[in-house]
This record gives sequence, structure tokens and C-alpha cells, in this order.
Amino acid sequence: MLSYQHIYHAGNPADVHKHAALAAMLAYLTRKDKPLSYIETHGGRGLYQLDSAEARKTGEAAAGIEAVLAAGALAGTPYRAVLDDIRAVHGTRAYPGSPLIAAHFLRRGDAGHVAELHPQEHAGLSAALAGTLLRVHRQDGFEMAQAVCPPTPRRGLMLIDPSYEVKADYAAIPAQIAKLHRKWNVGVIALWYPVLTSAAHRPMLRALEAQALPGALRHEIAFPPVRPGHRMVGSGLFVVNAPWGLEEALAAVTAVFDR
Repeated sequence: MLSYQHIYHAGNPADVHKHAALAAMLAYLTRKDKPLSYIETHGGRGLYQLDSAEARKTGEAAAGIEAVLAAGALAGTPYRAVLDDIRAVHGTRAYPGSPLIAAHFLRRGDAGHVAELHPQEHAGLSAALAGTLLRVHRQDGFEMAQAVCPPTPRRGLMLIDPSYEVKADYAAIPAQIAKLHRKWNVGVIALWYPVLTSAAHRPMLRALEAQALPGALRHEIAFPPVRPGHRMVGSGLFVVNAPWGLEEALAAVTAVFDR
């Protein structure tokens, strides 16, 4: 399906959770003077403006990044540092998606691949990542990830962040991750998933946990629906080969929403 556009949801509480974790992991991985690869299966457009008509239509950022900034939360974290740097370039209402956050950390010698199928989102992503180390693919994200694994350099991180509009994703993801891990056993593989009132994520998590993947870390935050009738009441991450310090970084995110 090609209907999903993240601009309607940019900066919401799930984005804060996911992007704070991503920035923390990349900050840790780039401490060492060793090259790495970054892979992302569903890139979106990379850069969003929270005062756009689409973002204002849903207003989801009010409960997410806007609440974080108003409270002065997550100060001193890699996430806040990236946000400040990107807003210095793109304006105070800019919000970076995960590909742009990753591009901010990558260094000479690093490499990366990001997939996006939606034509409008792909065009925006290509523009946002122009001049960076990330290669943009107009391709199914799982097909791209399987094709480039194991990547060169072998050290690195993959973010799997589908829209879940295709409900079959829940059933397919455990097998996808198992196959990716077999190909790339040293890679950090981070899966984001929505916590819905339907509990659609639970069978997927049971299947993932049954695989006994190394260094597996599961983390969820809960929050009220960002607008009436919205079915997402939390955000989850399942990370294979979780880097040192991730639990502490995620605890800080939990504290923001556990009020």
C-alpha cells in the first residue's frame, strides 16, 4: 500500500520514543573510530515541518516533541542535540525523521541504505538526504534490507519501521528479522511497532521472543490517544544486539511520558 504519509504523525509521542532511541544507539556506535552501516526499511520523507497543513490537521506533535520541548525534557541527550542542529538549518518548526537523524551521525567511511516506495515520500527523502552518505532506494524495504545484508561495513544498525497499514506485516516480521540476523549476526536490528488497543502486536512479539535472539531488548511506553478515536496508546521497540546504554536512554524517555 502506498497511502501512508508520516507528515500527519510527525513528532508524535511514538516518534520521540523511536528517535530518542535511534540517536542514542548511533551516538554510542559512532564513539568508536570504526566504520558502520545504517539500513532503514521505511524512510518516509526524512524532514517534516510541524507547521504544515498536514501536521496541523492532526496536531499529534503537541503530545510529543512539543510537550518534550515545553517541559525541557531529554536535555543533553543525543536526540535533543540532533534536533537543535537540524532546526538551526531548517527552521524552528522542522522535525527530522529517522533517515535525517542517521545522516547526522554518519562519518566518512560509513555507508547506508534507506528504502521508500511512496513516490511523493521518495522524492522528499531524496531531497532531504542529498549530499549525505545514505543511498535512497525506491524499493520494498524488506526486499532492500535482505538484498544488502550483510552490508559493508559489517558493523552497524538497521531500523525497521513499517506503517503497519499492511496487516500481514505483523505476521511476516519475525521471519524477516530471523533471516536478517542469520545473514548479519553482528548487526543491531531495531524494530518499532505501535501499541494498539487491538493488541495486534502481541503475537508478533511472542514469535520474536521465542527465537531467543541475542542481546534482545523490548521496551514500551504508554500514552493517551493523541486525538479522539485514535487507537494507538503506546509505542514499542524490539532491539536485537542492543547497544550498551540503550536501557538507560529509554528509561529517560519513559520518565517523560510516565506522568
